[in-house]
Amino acid sequence: MSASSVTPPLSEKGGKHGSGVLTAYLVAYNVSQMLGWSVILIIMISHVLSNHSLALLYREVSGILHICQTAAILEIVHSKTGLVRSNWILTAFQVYSRVFLVWGVVWSVPAAQYGIQVALWLFAWTVTEIIRYTFYFFSLLPGPVPHVLVWCRYTFFIILYPIGVTGELMTIFSALPVVKESQLYSFELPNQWNISFNYYYYLCFIVVSYVPVFPQLYLHMFGQRKKVLSGALDRHRKTE
Repeated sequence: MSASSVTPPLSEKGGKHGSGVLTAYLVAYNVSQMLGWSVILIIMISHVLSNHSLALLYREVSGILHICQTAAILEIVHSKTGLVRSNWILTAFQVYSRVFLVWGVVWSVPAAQYGIQVALWLFAWTVTEIIRYTFYFFSLLPGPVPHVLVWCRYTFFIILYPIGVTGELMTIFSALPVVKESQLYSFELPNQWNISFNYYYYLCFIVVSYVPVFPQLYLHMFGQRKKVLSGALDRHRKTE
């Protein structure tokens, strides 16, 4: 689920990155991610304009996508160690859902790399991540984050989150028949570990988990939006 990219986290200001080295690291990380996702967006636009088709879109961006999304695992470390002020369990859940879709579904099942569904979550993730990492970058600098960036950060999710979730679910559904037929990543008894695992049913469980999780996160984000934007408006009025 793409909640990791759009769920408003706690502000990075006020975390344990007071030292110059840690701040420099966070700046480098967020700028690298911002540039990486920007390159993905450029490649996507170029591919669509050149080919007038979404076919092979995933293959065009897969290399840098794998790097950027896998690197997000560092954000679990950031939150766990207190480098940033965010809930590490929620961060881990959000990052896992993304990394799992990339490696556990799309990379593992080539048949799931095609179709409009891939373009949906690629578009949603890419735009959201560019905004998110730009927001984080400015939050590490002295002074307030530009209001337009705050507004984008807490508004674009209204459209992008449902688009991303729809694409993710469609992608998992497209992989299910292949996984079931090939018994991918599944093993039955008897075996040397004396346990069994069915990857097909695990994917079904992932799909079902979207039902209770999506509405809660979506409504939570609306609450965060109201809190943050109303607070920003009050501060703006006080400066007038």
